[in-house]
Amino acid sequence: MSSGSYYVPATSRWPVLGSLALGVMMLGTGLQLVYSKGMFIMLVGLVGVIAVMTLWFRDVVSESRRGLYDEQMDRSFRWGMAWFIFSEVMFFAAFFGALFYVRMFAVPWLGGEGAKGVSALLWPEFVPQWPLLNPPDSSVIGPRDVFSPWQLPLVNTLILVSSSITLTVAHEALKENYRRTCRNWLAVTVLLGICFIIIQGVEYFEAFTHYGITLEAGIFGGTFFILTGFHGLHVIIGTLILAVMLARVYKGHFKREEHFGFEAACWYWHFVDVVWVGLFIFVYVL
Repeated sequence: MSSGSYYVPATSRWPVLGSLALGVMMLGTGLQLVYSKGMFIMLVGLVGVIAVMTLWFRDVVSESRRGLYDEQMDRSFRWGMAWFIFSEVMFFAAFFGALFYVRMFAVPWLGGEGAKGVSALLWPEFVPQWPLLNPPDSSVIGPRDVFSPWQLPLVNTLILVSSSITLTVAHEALKENYRRTCRNWLAVTVLLGICFIIIQGVEYFEAFTHYGITLEAGIFGGTFFILTGFHGLHVIIGTLILAVMLARVYKGHFKREEHFGFEAACWYWHFVDVVWVGLFIFVYVL
């Protein structure tokens, strides 16, 4: 394709189908959280989202392999991925903001501190502290205890930080056309992602059975599962993406100078790692 051309993809049904599938999944999720009756709808939507993503990316890979994309399309992909990651930054910023608001303002106000300390009249016996093990409303049962950050959370932190290093090695190897080195280090990265997911599953089991940390366990339980749960979902997605990249490397896809699909996966994974470092500090340590 000449450098002055611009590839315009054919009319695609995937954006509409993807939006519908995502809407069904969110509807089911809302029904499940509020009424505990939306699991089937949520799973149908999830299957739809996965199917649309698989078929849509299949088309993109096929177009790329046929040489239909030029420098302008490459810039479009880069801007698109950059804006996507920015939207993810804002997504997590909202949840971190909720955590900071509760810790720095709402809890002290309920204890009689600050500009709205009059709120202490609602529950005069409330003792402000974080983690909030004893919510002010006696009808809400808080967690029995909280995790030590220096056990499973620290292990997961070391795993994710290490995975960023191994992924960087794989990326640099691809840029130097050392494909076997790239495959090996990328496989290690995928394995580390799987280890993180397993360990977080163990941590959630411990949270439910031994610590009494649930979504209903006051504001601590809510913020804990919202932040770590959405991050865990991102790790699962990132691990799947890297697994696809590994399969493509084995098939001989990507060139040392043309591999934005691989690079975009690296961007996403490094972003997920940075978010976890923030979670480890502000959810587990402080």
